[in-house]
Amino acid sequence: MSGFGTDKRELERRIGYSFQNQDVLTAALTHSSYANEQKPHRVVYNERLEFLGDSVLSVVVSQYIFTHYTSLPEGDLSKVRATVVCERSLAGFARKLGLGGFLRMGRGEEQNHGRDRDSILADAFEALIAALYLDGGLETAAAFLMPYVEPAVALAIEGRCFRDYKTVLQEIVQKNKEEQLSYQLVASHGPDHDKVFEVEVYLNSNPVARGSGRSKKEAEQQAARAALRLMGQDEFE
Repeated sequence: MSGFGTDKRELERRIGYSFQNQDVLTAALTHSSYANEQKPHRVVYNERLEFLGDSVLSVVVSQYIFTHYTSLPEGDLSKVRATVVCERSLAGFARKLGLGGFLRMGRGEEQNHGRDRDSILADAFEALIAALYLDGGLETAAAFLMPYVEPAVALAIEGRCFRDYKTVLQEIVQKNKEEQLSYQLVASHGPDHDKVFEVEVYLNSNPVARGSGRSKKEAEQQAARAALRLMGQDEFE
């Protein structure tokens, strides 16, 4: 555990912030696979923090693009935000920080290269945002995020960032107000440390396409991408 403490201090140095509550930082860096291996002892892991961090991130990004890109209409604001906060983008932020090397995870997840998996890195980055918010407030979380958000927004505006297939599909379907999109998890298989999720996208009550991924978010994106292909929307590749 002393090594983990040293790692936390190095992470604080990279972030430029020292936590008053070290427990919240430890939780943000703890993957569920590590907690599962410590049973029956209860170890707090980062899934609840991910939930909060996702909301904080959305507020920070929304305020930034709303304030700095005053000529963008609402639809474009939503598209830019979706691009910046997508899983692949957040995983890229985590890699820049070297966040994967600071995580506590189970042996199985470690052996399956979990430290470099997009879903785990993106979730950990959101958990870290939440930890900063809880410990230092919104200004602290925003100050940490700005060096990542500003260039990512600029790239999204230029159209050179990862396509958010769900948003593209939603915009096409919304042209007919009677049509409704939904996503359903239809299967998951594999051990906890190497699980694959399968999601179907429905147009009204009809299944249109299926996608798979290492997280539900990724599977939804791939299902939307497959639906776009079936609709002949190859330009969004």
